[in-house]
Amino acid sequence: MKIALKIDVDTYRGTRIGVPRLMEILKARNAGASFLFSLGPDHTGRAVTRVFRSGFLGKVRRTSVVKHYGIRTLLYGTLLPGPDIGRKCAPILRDVRDAGFEVGIHTWDHVLWQDKVAIADAQWTREQMVFACSRFLEIFGEPAVFHGAAGWQMNAEAYRLTQSLGFRFCSDTRGSGPFIPVSEGERIACPQLPTTLPTLDEMIGREGVDESNVAERILELTRSEKPTGHVFTLHAELEGMGLAAVFERLLDGWRAQGHELVSLGAYLESVASIELPRHEVIMGEMPGRTGLLAMQGDVAPLTRENEIASVATQ
Repeated sequence: MKIALKIDVDTYRGTRIGVPRLMEILKARNAGASFLFSLGPDHTGRAVTRVFRSGFLGKVRRTSVVKHYGIRTLLYGTLLPGPDIGRKCAPILRDVRDAGFEVGIHTWDHVLWQDKVAIADAQWTREQMVFACSRFLEIFGEPAVFHGAAGWQMNAEAYRLTQSLGFRFCSDTRGSGPFIPVSEGERIACPQLPTTLPTLDEMIGREGVDESNVAERILELTRSEKPTGHVFTLHAELEGMGLAAVFERLLDGWRAQGHELVSLGAYLESVASIELPRHEVIMGEMPGRTGLLAMQGDVAPLTRENEIASVATQ
């Protein structure tokens, strides 16, 4: 069974410290992975406004946000100016690609996207995605071929842009397996490879799970074969730093189970012979995470209208 490793890089600190550490861990095990980069300013400190959201303080306590992110990062965008990640860390990003790992777009401004895109209009959404695409091209000299939304936050225009901006696939959603997304009745010609497994920070601190046993809990979920495999999302700020030892146990456990650790692109190739089902994309809740996330919904019937809409937007 293939397990795709999707690495979200949210912050300046995570890029400088977590990314190189993750490359070491992965290379030591000959594991593939996809790194998704935040390419604009680090405004992590502005996430303080989420304190008013239900469940947010509980998550902060469970996952030791200060410990994992550091005080300085939590001041970026408020008391401290937010460093431009793409500009300051371009050599690190190119090192990831040159080491043979897959690279793609996470977002331009992580906090801004996560907090605003659900209610944003088409123009704002396009500007943010074009900013990220332009910076990616500037850094790597070629356009990005995939996107994974910050915080699994999307809107209808963002789904349309995944096809018109030329992405080959995306991983913006949570779900059970690869699918063709249908947004507001419109078929989107860009496959979604949803995150299928819970993340470490969603499990730690709940139902008796802590850092000592969280890897084993996830390994229980991958003990049985699944025809379309799994996508596991991790974070440079967690598994690349304070939870690195946990991640190493998880990787070794997957190897012991006989699974192949791959990039998202290789994962997509493994299901190329399967006609991917169409599913509505919806917003829903995930245990251990606050707010609503983009999710794989019900199977969407094939209609003349959504086929025509898909062609019209390409």
